[in-house]
Amino acid sequence: MNHDAPVSSGPRRRDVVSTHSVFGAPCWVSLTSRDLGATQDFYSAVLGWRWRGAKLGEHFRIALADGVPVAGIAAVAAMWQMAVAWTPYFAVPDADVAVARARERGGTTAVGPLSFPPGRAALLADRDGATFGIWQGELVSNWEAWRRAAPTFVRLHTRNAFDSAIFYGEILDWASGLPGCCEVEYDGGEVVLRSQGDVVARIDSGAVEAAPDPSVRPHWQIHFAVADVPGCARAAEKHGGSVLSEDETEAILRDADGAQFTVTSRRAR
Repeated sequence: MNHDAPVSSGPRRRDVVSTHSVFGAPCWVSLTSRDLGATQDFYSAVLGWRWRGAKLGEHFRIALADGVPVAGIAAVAAMWQMAVAWTPYFAVPDADVAVARARERGGTTAVGPLSFPPGRAALLADRDGATFGIWQGELVSNWEAWRRAAPTFVRLHTRNAFDSAIFYGEILDWASGLPGCCEVEYDGGEVVLRSQGDVVARIDSGAVEAAPDPSVRPHWQIHFAVADVPGCARAAEKHGGSVLSEDETEAILRDADGAQFTVTSRRAR
């Protein structure tokens, strides 16, 4: 959900973009954690983020990269009995419609839709159990700056990429031909989602024509662009996290609370 309730005022009001004109694409990412202070310390050390308060209260913070809001942190995992995890939120013109579509297609609703002025949010799971959110309303202020500073993209690791693409496409109006919708293409065994020409999401399920792997736990992985992948990996280890895999351009990390995320070289974008 958009923890910031991103309202502009005065002359900047014209810069506000809503999910009625940009929809179907990832529009925000959020981390549920147990300890707000420890979470801020970890991501400050690893990704260089700075912080400011959020309008939702003392358990929430907004992460800033070069002054641009890039993510929300909600220290509610224990209080709300939620998993510690990064979650992508997708823009929708109508949260109630999106939730109904998800349920009709075998998805489940964990939270919402709830009102978080100036919008509404819900937390869902697809029919394979991967968690995602939806957001209806105004997008974060200075949308294009968010797109540049935010994750390079989000990736769904699942058992059947094409089946998942149909599920999400029918909920989020992908490839619908409507103005502002996302376009879908197929690249090898992956489904690639584009918004305004940019790759914003990928869905993969392993080798082409391979049988679905029952050991795969479907999940959305958040990718952040960084200048120094090895440096981020060493900082994660130093500050209580761990490195699950690493090469020169990408590393999958686990923070000190157990949430997974990926850092990707800006040069590899």
